Amino acid sequence: MSDLHASAELALGTTGIALRGANAAESRAANRIWWDADADDYHAEHGDFLGAADFVWCPEGVREAEAGYLGDVTGRRVLEVGCGSAPCARWLAANGALPVAFDISAGMLRHAVAGNAATGLPVPLVQASADQLPFADASFDAACSAFGAVPFVADVGDVFREVARVLRPGAPWVFSVTHPIRWIFPDDPGPNGLTVTQSYFDRTPYVEVDEDGRATYVEHHRTLGDYVRALVGAGLVLEDVVEPEWPDGHARPWGQWSPLRGRLFPGTAILRTRRP
Repeated sequence: MSDLHASAELALGTTGIALRGANAAESRAANRIWWDADADDYHAEHGDFLGAADFVWCPEGVREAEAGYLGDVTGRRVLEVGCGSAPCARWLAANGALPVAFDISAGMLRHAVAGNAATGLPVPLVQASADQLPFADASFDAACSAFGAVPFVADVGDVFREVARVLRPGAPWVFSVTHPIRWIFPDDPGPNGLTVTQSYFDRTPYVEVDEDGRATYVEHHRTLGDYVRALVGAGLVLEDVVEPEWPDGHARPWGQWSPLRGRLFPGTAILRTRRP
């Protein structure tokens, strides 16, 4: 648990960490209530970095405007998976796309509604879980996720199969997640975060619980190989794995991301895939 999230932990009655599994239903329920409780603090801390209508892939500051991972989005229907307050979807709208954004958290979507109003970019917003998409088959030209939803769902294969289902042939699916190697280190941006404390191969999720043992936060670990196998199993073609280096002059930490750690090992993996 972290002081950065103390208000959410207090609101949810979080008392500790449980070393146990968490199924799909429990993962959905826990992360819905967690992000509802943490939405205000999250945006107070990170809102200026994310912007109101900007597409930032990761704490290292990679932007879609420069990277172009989705290609030309003009006139294309793009689905943002786990949108939070939807700044990426609004950037897409400002650049000629026809985005739809969804998140499991009503608290996050409340910030997305406010962002739509502030920018005059009325992106359609949907409340949904990434493993249960309420969209028709082959209805999108691209899908993306910048640190949204993927680690918080119990079966990542379900997410990838659902995304593949709603994509049209040839459509890209690009997502960023915490680099799996970070699982072995503590969530500490300083020197204490440079010492290995657990196995890379231990897939036991990180579960915070209240005094009754109810999960209040769940995050699932996958190795890089797990991601690749799940993507291939969903019928997607892996085109690239991007591991951004920490840029010179970027002094701002983000949680456990920091210049110290970023110079030594990757903090983000961006997986670029396509439906064949």
